[in-house]
Amino acid sequence: MGREVRWPGRPADTRTHPRYRTSVRWWIAGRTVHALLLMTLGALAGLSVLVATAWTLTEHSPRSMADRFSNEEALLDLSLTVLRACVGTDNLEPEPDSTAHQMLATVASVTGALVPAVLLGIVLIKMFALRPFVWRRRASISHAWTADFPGYSRTNANSDDAIIAVRFYNRFDNLSVVDLRARAHLRYLERSPHDGSLVIYKQWLKVLDAQGEPAEERSWLAVERGAPFTVWIPVEAPVAELPFRRIQGKDLEGSHGVKLLVRLTARTVGLGTEVADERWFDLEAGDFELGRFVPLQPDLDKDVWHWEGWTEFDGLTGSRPDGDGTGPA
Repeated sequence: MGREVRWPGRPADTRTHPRYRTSVRWWIAGRTVHALLLMTLGALAGLSVLVATAWTLTEHSPRSMADRFSNEEALLDLSLTVLRACVGTDNLEPEPDSTAHQMLATVASVTGALVPAVLLGIVLIKMFALRPFVWRRRASISHAWTADFPGYSRTNANSDDAIIAVRFYNRFDNLSVVDLRARAHLRYLERSPHDGSLVIYKQWLKVLDAQGEPAEERSWLAVERGAPFTVWIPVEAPVAELPFRRIQGKDLEGSHGVKLLVRLTARTVGLGTEVADERWFDLEAGDFELGRFVPLQPDLDKDVWHWEGWTEFDGLTGSRPDGDGTGPA
């Protein structure tokens, strides 16, 4: 058993750990409007059935319980009345001498008063929780010479090094995004040399900038609606199989829980608000794949949503970094 060591004059720490909580706001922000509406209606319908059941059980009536619950049409009508009361469009009429009915009617009335405020809060959260980017399902790993930069491709024409491509696009048809910046870092755990516990480390990774040179971040002045963008992350080592064990000089053989994070920040035109998004890629969970992504075929005579290649956006072409494929001429 370990013994607590306390410095002289330092009061004992009576706090308990871990102390944590969940954020309802961010939970709502991560759900779709359709899902939130269905969950709200489901919760109200369930509450209405419970109140209607308790109402029927506590009513003053000479009828037996079997007779009360055998009338399905009356139960349905009562449940719908309670539902209307729970959304504030109707009122329940409790029996004068029934405390249970008074309480149930109060619950329905309070719920009816709160529901509009809750729905308004959901709407406001969804309005300001902009997540305009859709990510490609996996990060693809191909030969370094497959990057879309002629100079970088020529430099690595005879190299076996690989490169990671992370793809995304702006899904909002009527939202313009500017000053987009992308950065990447590596997160991993390693054993402490002192006590053997796992320690979390983070390492910034270089990405290719607009000139195809390794840099701290990649930036775009404007983000066209629907057009996919790619963050290129040099591995600086060959990748013959997954999971890869080395990236930008870092040996991952003794590392645990290796993940790659790509974070985006940008500003919206008109609203003037800043939007941010991120995507974690787990090295051990199948978030990487060998091969080059399927590109879109831009056609200036067609709307961006009708370009060829969208159906294969999550697919792969050839050029695997395990030796298959042919380098550039």
